[in-house]
Amino acid sequence: MAVRADQHAGGLSERKRAHLDLCANEAVEYAGKTTLFEDVELLHNALPELALDEVDLSVEFLGKRLRAPLLITGMTGGTADAFAVNRDLALVAERCGIAFGLGSQRAMQRDPDSAWTFAVRELAPSVVLLANLGLVQATRLPTGSVSQLVAAVGADALCLHLNPAQELIQAEGDRDFRGGVAALARLCRELPVPVIAKETGCGVSRAAAIELRAAGVRCIDVSGAGGTSWVRVETLRGDERSRALGALLATWGIPTAASLAMLDGLGVELIASGGVRTGLEIAKAIALGARLCGIALPVYRAYRAGGIGAATAFIEHLVEGLAAVMLLTGARTPDELARQPVVLGERLRAWVAAGTGRTGLSLAGAMHGSPLRHD
Repeated sequence: MAVRADQHAGGLSERKRAHLDLCANEAVEYAGKTTLFEDVELLHNALPELALDEVDLSVEFLGKRLRAPLLITGMTGGTADAFAVNRDLALVAERCGIAFGLGSQRAMQRDPDSAWTFAVRELAPSVVLLANLGLVQATRLPTGSVSQLVAAVGADALCLHLNPAQELIQAEGDRDFRGGVAALARLCRELPVPVIAKETGCGVSRAAAIELRAAGVRCIDVSGAGGTSWVRVETLRGDERSRALGALLATWGIPTAASLAMLDGLGVELIASGGVRTGLEIAKAIALGARLCGIALPVYRAYRAGGIGAATAFIEHLVEGLAAVMLLTGARTPDELARQPVVLGERLRAWVAAGTGRTGLSLAGAMHGSPLRHD
């Protein structure tokens, strides 16, 4: 029987180190496909009747109050370098009053001695902390083992990440994705914390979201195309086969804005990640239905360039931009922003029409109150 590469000692750790190095130094974002946030427009309010100090960015998520609707999404774990990243970015999240996600705990599940690389709860006691495990791995584990991984890090919820495209590119990746829906239903039913279904850069279609909802998932991180491409990351670190398949699938995925708009009206809480880079894009995502926005690559690169201070300044810059946009729409809170009219461009409306099976949608129509608002 062939032995998978990451079953060799150090194989998984080396992959994690390679991921961090590539994300820090290489062109790992989509080329030729965008998030389509440029196809979203908010309406300017020339009479906002607000002072900037009155704009309240805080939101409730998982029973805790965040100072802004932001999440530093899970990136890494399992190595000493990974612990430094998790530790410092968790401190940034604590300082800024936002949520923080851990990277995949697959390494911790395979090697319990690596648990310390995920141990950030004592450093960030008040953050909303998200555990993380691949759905493929979760299908093979009893609920008790998954629950232990969550409890060991003191997490408020578990992200089960969906990454079939990334796995297909990896020479050592998984090839069998059966049983995921049943595992989701089991874990939603049996875990003591909420389950968040999270893509990893290719977006979530409406059909997939309906399946997730039926399985009991009440929060979805769409993690759409247009930002970091894990197909691209795996292509850069892969062998000849990986490079060929990666080139074929280089632009695969549903743009982040399109995924958000497709999931409108399903009654699940949405997190928007995948190429969110500015306060304006955060505002657009919230207007499209997102409860939170997730950021990874730009905050990691800011951290690599200037440490905790630079990463904190980057988050503060996002918050300042979001507050300005909210004032200019007349929205005092994120809930008010979520009720603002949204104008969608032709490309985005085409994606939504394809994803929902509705055609002939008026380009000029605002999203809220238009045919794009679904039951």
